[in-house]
Amino acid sequence: MSKEKMWKLLLLIAIPIIVALIPTPAGLSNLAWILFGLYLAAIVGLVLKPYSEPVILLGTIAATAVVIGVFGEKGLKAGEVLKGYSSGTTWLVFAAFTLSSAFVLTGLGKRISYILIGKLGGTTLGLGYVTAILDLLIAPATPSNTARAGGIVFPIINSVSVALGSDPQESPRKVGHYLMVNIYMVTKTTSYMFLTAMAPNALALEMMSKILNIQLSWGQWALAACVPGLIMLILTPFMIYKMYPPELKKVDNKKIAKEGLELLGPMTLREKLLLGLFVLALLGWMCSGLIGVDASTVAICVMALTILCGVVTWDDVLKNKGGWNTLIWYGGIIGMSGVLTKAKFFEWLATVMNENLSFGDNAMMALFVIMFISVAIRYLFASGGAYVAAMVPVFATVGMVAGAPPMLLALGLLFSNSYGGSLTHYGGAAAPIVFGAGYNDTRSWWIIGGVVAFLSLAVHMTVGLGWWEMLISMGIIGG
Repeated sequence: MSKEKMWKLLLLIAIPIIVALIPTPAGLSNLAWILFGLYLAAIVGLVLKPYSEPVILLGTIAATAVVIGVFGEKGLKAGEVLKGYSSGTTWLVFAAFTLSSAFVLTGLGKRISYILIGKLGGTTLGLGYVTAILDLLIAPATPSNTARAGGIVFPIINSVSVALGSDPQESPRKVGHYLMVNIYMVTKTTSYMFLTAMAPNALALEMMSKILNIQLSWGQWALAACVPGLIMLILTPFMIYKMYPPELKKVDNKKIAKEGLELLGPMTLREKLLLGLFVLALLGWMCSGLIGVDASTVAICVMALTILCGVVTWDDVLKNKGGWNTLIWYGGIIGMSGVLTKAKFFEWLATVMNENLSFGDNAMMALFVIMFISVAIRYLFASGGAYVAAMVPVFATVGMVAGAPPMLLALGLLFSNSYGGSLTHYGGAAAPIVFGAGYNDTRSWWIIGGVVAFLSLAVHMTVGLGWWEMLISMGIIGG
């Protein structure tokens, strides 16, 4: 074990011990205070990463179960911490990972890419919009934006940059600089447009539904996100193009598309089946309220069909490390959050904040302040999951105490997690992949990211708020 890893591990062990030694605050049980120490250690572990996320959460779950078993109170049992693994939210994300891997394994993602390039990629700006459309099309079935942007979109656009003579060292500004940064900024918009477009989305919703007492279906989420999301998808490629214009304007897209499609060959039966199942999943998620089947059930059914129809094999599922890793750490953090909720920690936190924090009658001002901080603080986080676990319960509780409209607050926070990650070249797992291609420098990336993030915030707090209030007034989404 390296010294750095050892110090990180010692810090994680020290956190719950130090918290336990601090006198329990008035109004909070001793057990709840000790559990908070373990939860805090898990969050710090997700940020520092002495081990991978699943290992951090497994260790924390084990410690939590022991603490509950030894110091447990009436109504709270050790098995409670494992309930995150029976959550429909956890299985919704895991099942969607199977669809995500299928787009890569079958080559359907590449085929869609080359078709779009052939139709719309006659200019470099057109290629920027091809990236946006491609990402939007496959986002509903790819809860890993790393797999989507880094595994499907990046290899294709990177090969296009090379084919157009753009070299990371000699000629990055020819097209590569523009196309690469555009990949990441676009995926930071598509990632909040669907519940299943990014793994932390469902985690954030699960947490806020308990604190703010709100419910949001897959279709309601997509409807709420579509207006601000589409505005940003239209603006982002053009805005980056104007800020850092590429040297090459025209592209021989027909040749690139032809060569790419010839290499793929005719469309296979697996691709056709996947396309049909993908459409079936979308219809199921959009109509889940009408057919009485929730989004998690739809996802698991489609996952089973992809295996039964031979689109993917069970071995493919087993090899999908991203899906299994997410299942373990995701279910763990939901279980930890659930235990804290049952121990009435968040109820106590709301009471304390209500006594010590006041925005007066300015509930909407509280909303704007919280939203600005929620974006700015993303400079400190390299993981959307870590940010959600650490900050979403706090922001939701502060907003609730300040009297901010629950649904408006929830939607604002649900979406800002994603676009806030555009600020830096480490704001999400896809960023190092794209940045690592070498076409972009830190300064230009941060400038573009800052413009995209805070413009997104402005769009959401103006057009977005108006759109959400209209949906609430019409009874389409709950107030």
